[in-house]
Amino acid sequence: MAVRDAPYRHTVRLIEVGGRPVELQVRRSSRVRSDRIYFRQGQPPELVVRPRATEEQIAAAIDYHLPWLERQLASMQEARLGLDRLTLTEDQGRTEARARISLIAQSEAIALGVAYRRLTLRDQRSRWGSCSSKGTLSFNWRLVLAPHDVLDYVVVHEVCHLVEHHHRPSFWRLVERRRPQYREQKRWLDAYGWEILAYRPPEEAGA
Repeated sequence: MAVRDAPYRHTVRLIEVGGRPVELQVRRSSRVRSDRIYFRQGQPPELVVRPRATEEQIAAAIDYHLPWLERQLASMQEARLGLDRLTLTEDQGRTEARARISLIAQSEAIALGVAYRRLTLRDQRSRWGSCSSKGTLSFNWRLVLAPHDVLDYVVVHEVCHLVEHHHRPSFWRLVERRRPQYREQKRWLDAYGWEILAYRPPEEAGA
């Protein structure tokens, strides 16, 4: 058993699912009352257990969730973007993402007559962007791997939250006024976003 992120009691186990080896992340958390399993395509499945779960209890939880996990893995989509051939490092991606996102955010904020406090880039596994109540815009640096119009939509989406702080119809009407074709970009993210979230950059350029 390999140990990762010791302060968070995060371990990795190699289990057999449907006749093939699969890396399962096991995380102890005080926030759960019973074990839970999560699966996002392109990322290792994660089993969350109680802080004092015994080895026997963890093994039982794995056995219990195995049929469900096998079904999820069997329904996985095939990767089509070819990101495994990229050699873009995280530093390179962040630099390019900040330049492109900042330009769009500034332009849209001016057009809408609003201002944001600051703009940050994050390394997220499930979110593309967010807008805090204090006006901080945050974006997933991996958006730089998406087509430009998709990145543009996500930025515009979050800037619109500076005007409409919710997802009610008035918010979507504003997004549509700013980007009438936004539904196409949203569908692209639904179909291919998991590949971008799963991208693992090399530590060095050309590695």
